Amino acid sequence: MRNKKTLVLGASTKPDRYAFKAINMLVGKGHSVLAIGQNSGEVAGIKIQTKAIPLKNIDTITLYLNPARQRDYYNYIIEAKPKRVIFNPGTENPEFYQLLELNDIKSEIACTLVLLSTNQY
Repeated sequence: MRNKKTLVLGASTKPDRYAFKAINMLVGKGHSVLAIGQNSGEVAGIKIQTKAIPLKNIDTITLYLNPARQRDYYNYIIEAKPKRVIFNPGTENPEFYQLLELNDIKSEIACTLVLLSTNQY
């Protein structure tokens, strides 16, 4: 399996949050993980940053932010040039799909946890 450097955007230290579960599962499957969230903290040894951090060679950005909160990150995500952006349930955003498409970035409407547990990540 190839290590896919992944940014979890909307990371949380709350165990009941899907972003928390995604970080644990990504780390458990050997992917390198970066995390940005509203509050700092640590999940599975990954520090959650509260500000945009410089990104290099990002394969995947997985979103856990509602569409209104995503707007602040449009340019950041596009400039990071990930291979794909995963829109988890509740983050669907047609406006952003179009922007990503214009910048040759693939949008995937999927659940990161399902992709990981079915080895389709």
